[in-house]
Amino acid sequence: MTKQTYDLEGRLLAFSVRIIKIVEQLPNTRTGNHVAGQMLKSGTSPYPNHGETQAAESPKDFVHKLRISLKELRETQRWLKLIQKVPLIKKPELLNDLLDETEELIKIFVTSIKTAEKKKK
Repeated sequence: MTKQTYDLEGRLLAFSVRIIKIVEQLPNTRTGNHVAGQMLKSGTSPYPNHGETQAAESPKDFVHKLRISLKELRETQRWLKLIQKVPLIKKPELLNDLLDETEELIKIFVTSIKTAEKKKK
């Protein structure tokens, strides 16, 4: 079980790095700056929030912190789709892999929340 925790931590760190690199490619326009700020916040949030789960004060607090990460991942997914659709970067097809990873991370958090809620009962 410990190995999975570190794998997820590593994936979330790599995800944050990728988000930062995408944000840096966005144009210095009103739209680009707005999307950049929003995505930088939501896209880098799951990594430190996952760290917070490791210091949760109760099972309820643990689930709450998982839910925050899940919410931020879903928001990031929407921003990525918007960037791709407009498009706000030169090669929007490069976001396909990142969107796939976002979807996988969402699934991991959904499953973790369900598991933690079962254990809580």
